[in-house]
Amino acid sequence: MKIFIAGGSGFVGEHLIKELQKSGHSVRTLVHSRSKPRGEIEQVFGDVTRLETFEQGLSGCDAVINLVGIIREFPARGITFERLHVQATANLLAAATGNGIRRYLQMSALGSRPAAVSAYHQTKWRAEESVRGSALEWTIFRPSLIFGPHDAFINMLAAQLRLAPLMPVIGSGSYRLQPIHADDVARCFTLALAMPETIGQAYELCGGDRVSYEALLDMISAALGRPRPFKPHMPLGLMKLAIPLMQKIPQFPITMDQLQMLLEESICGGEWQKTFGFEPRGLQDGIGEYLHKT
Repeated sequence: MKIFIAGGSGFVGEHLIKELQKSGHSVRTLVHSRSKPRGEIEQVFGDVTRLETFEQGLSGCDAVINLVGIIREFPARGITFERLHVQATANLLAAATGNGIRRYLQMSALGSRPAAVSAYHQTKWRAEESVRGSALEWTIFRPSLIFGPHDAFINMLAAQLRLAPLMPVIGSGSYRLQPIHADDVARCFTLALAMPETIGQAYELCGGDRVSYEALLDMISAALGRPRPFKPHMPLGLMKLAIPLMQKIPQFPITMDQLQMLLEESICGGEWQKTFGFEPRGLQDGIGEYLHKT
């Protein structure tokens, strides 16, 4: 199959393209600027928020995969959840329909739901609703935190821990995460293309290790070959007052949306394994493979 990917130049896209090619698929990606393709990859130059710039680029493709997403808004630069989650999805659905493409796979996020508190989850859910309301043969994936060699979150924490064995923790630090490796996410997307039973289904994707935020910090330190860090706890109430004042500074590491999602936790069952038939990679070994090299 020839697969059109929006968001293919990102972290998960790198893993997905490798997995698709390994399975014999050809890939065409939507890019913002001309760049040297990685291997046998076609490129379409366009803007996912402007349908007219890329619609013709889907011609001849058999399926569309939407990986587009942001975790933080920068409205002054036009980077908003509304544009990159909701409008981008609407445009890709229209482009697929206009080109007679039936198969469509959507990257959503664990925690997306009708009554979501965070704007991130709200817009991810609205994007899902557009997908479900289409006439396409869709599959939706809702992964937890995704980890791998070029991830943002684990590498950010590791960078801070390299500077000093000190990591402030907001609130109790007992809120839990269940990270899944990018290779496992890519494998699920690729397998779904050949599995008609996944059409019209949404899957929550979590790894096999459910850990608290504090325990995750200890695991990262262990992967770096360092002792457990000192973790002073910052009062949650105080941070809820400070973050709204500081989050407009791009360098400030957390927004209220991100705090809300952290406190809500990011965990799920392993039902997806019954469909896709493989065990997820372990968290400690997975992060150890790339953190000890840096």
